[in-house]
Amino acid sequence: MMRLERRREPSRAFAWATPLLAVLATFLFGGLLFAALGKDPIQSILTIFWEPLFGEFSFFYRPQLFVKGAPLILIAIGLSLGFRAGIWNIGAEGQYIMGALFGAGAGLAFYPTESFIVFPLMVLAGAFGGWIWAMIPAFLKVRFGTNEILVSLMLVYVAEQLLASMSLGLMKNPEGFGFPGSRNLQQYPSAFNEELIAGSGMHWGVVAAFIAVIFAYVLLARHRLGFSIRVTGAAPRAARFAGVNPGRLVLFCMGVSGLLAGLAGLFEVSGPAGVVSIDFNVGYGFTAIIVAFLGRLHPVGILLAGMLMALTYIGGDIAQSQLGLPAAAIQVFQGMLLFFLLAFDILTHFRLRMGRTETA
Repeated sequence: MMRLERRREPSRAFAWATPLLAVLATFLFGGLLFAALGKDPIQSILTIFWEPLFGEFSFFYRPQLFVKGAPLILIAIGLSLGFRAGIWNIGAEGQYIMGALFGAGAGLAFYPTESFIVFPLMVLAGAFGGWIWAMIPAFLKVRFGTNEILVSLMLVYVAEQLLASMSLGLMKNPEGFGFPGSRNLQQYPSAFNEELIAGSGMHWGVVAAFIAVIFAYVLLARHRLGFSIRVTGAAPRAARFAGVNPGRLVLFCMGVSGLLAGLAGLFEVSGPAGVVSIDFNVGYGFTAIIVAFLGRLHPVGILLAGMLMALTYIGGDIAQSQLGLPAAAIQVFQGMLLFFLLAFDILTHFRLRMGRTETA
């Protein structure tokens, strides 16, 4: 009989090996999934992971890694701060949407004025939109002790309804012949988040993602606040005795998380997406949870995990067009990463034992 036995101390070897094991298990079971769909499993996996980097058209796909990876990294960095402190913000998708709405709204309010100040104002508005949306569950948790998981998650659906409402109403393009959606910000130079280096995929969102990684690393490794976050997650009672204020920590972690998610939304709507539309949100806020855990809640790990997840996005699109794989199969493949990560993570705290449990 197989059973789990708690380790005296978490295994450092399994803590670092878990992401690799999760990726290998995803390859194996993802291949079985593709085979069940009648596709060559090896060719499918090679298409997803090889074609964007070394295939015939890799010169086009490589810059897209930054475009796809930047919002995931930005959101995941914010989530990781809260997760490390035991604060579970699951509603980053809603904060991402609100950042896009606030940012795009600030830009459209100035249309067609051409000024260098428009885009910075949009950045501030986008950050504020994500921050204020995250402050709702944070305030309710601090003031009334509500569950931040449920509140932040429910606010995602509220944000999606606001997105649909804005696309069909207040932000609807008056010159759009009745079609839903806002003006195209890519055609409004002062509000457009254009590439900083042509053909590289680098835009201000990518720059912000790299700054967020550095900020999080310095905060966690060198600053007292980062020490408080780590101690609160590892030993909440010890943190209180050390003088950590749990309420302030909730407000800080949720606020930073919402701010970064809002920025991700603003950079996306003013760049690759271009318009506020009903289907603007593509699940970056939820996928970033996978990225945060796959990166072991470490800033550098999140950077690598974000690029890996971006690779599956781009490779998945190629596999759909070249091999006819359904989009749902690609989403299941991505979801397997989190499933196996959590499954193997058990071995960090428990070891497998064979035989019956000894009784006194």
